[in-house]
Amino acid sequence: MIIWIASYPKSGNTYLRSFLASYYFSQDGKFDFNQLLKIHQFPNMKFSKFKSKSKEDASSNWLYNQNSFFNKKNLNLVKTHSCLLPYKGNEFTTKQQTLGAIYIVRDPRNIITSLTHHYSLEYHEAYKHLIDENSSLLEKSHESDYSNFTYLNSWANHYKSWKNNLNFEVLFVKYEDIEKAKEETFRKVIFFVNKLTYKDHKIDEKKFVNSLKSTSFSNLKNKELNEGFEESVFSKKTGKKINFFNLGFNNRWQKLLPTDIKEKINLHFKNELNELNYLNE
Repeated sequence: MIIWIASYPKSGNTYLRSFLASYYFSQDGKFDFNQLLKIHQFPNMKFSKFKSKSKEDASSNWLYNQNSFFNKKNLNLVKTHSCLLPYKGNEFTTKQQTLGAIYIVRDPRNIITSLTHHYSLEYHEAYKHLIDENSSLLEKSHESDYSNFTYLNSWANHYKSWKNNLNFEVLFVKYEDIEKAKEETFRKVIFFVNKLTYKDHKIDEKKFVNSLKSTSFSNLKNKELNEGFEESVFSKKTGKKINFFNLGFNNRWQKLLPTDIKEKINLHFKNELNELNYLNE
């Protein structure tokens, strides 16, 4: 069955996946980008039995495709940026396909600065994406196939859809906690996965330490510079590849975010920011 590694885009999903891949899919805990290939992404054209002619068509195939491609006897760590809200009445996943989920949440004021960099957006454009309840990651079809369609909704609804889910267990990880207490946070993640999969709760300490070291942000950034990284994208403005591992924990909205955008986010997401204790940071 599936254990989702879920998040709104630019919330630290790849960082957490890198750690999990090095721990579960290596002999010694030393990270290699190829290990990320063991953690698939869904929705994905590769995991679709049928060609989807529309977004609604794609969403109607979500459960069937999960049942078809992810063996219930194996550990399937699967990345998604999908929210858990139904799209046109179609559920993203249910407890029949899903064992549990790890959800990474990040301060939207830092998400927006990452969005502007990664997708070559202006701040006002990125803000519109954050509040858009019809937002998705696929606006245009690929060769008339919408199988990659990922339903985001707004940042707040994305977060609440996973938070309010009662169908399976979800471990919430704040991106900021990885910065403040990486070892403690990642131990919780390993315990959670092992508990769900009925593995021995004991952590392989040597492997764990190697995974921590080899997936430090500086190591990942240097690895991308030396080897390249297939998840990096090309800038719409310059045509050059944009570094995927950019600022990381040095991304400080206090220094980067225009005042008007900060005020809009604080007002629009006031309840969620307060709930997550972001207004005090």
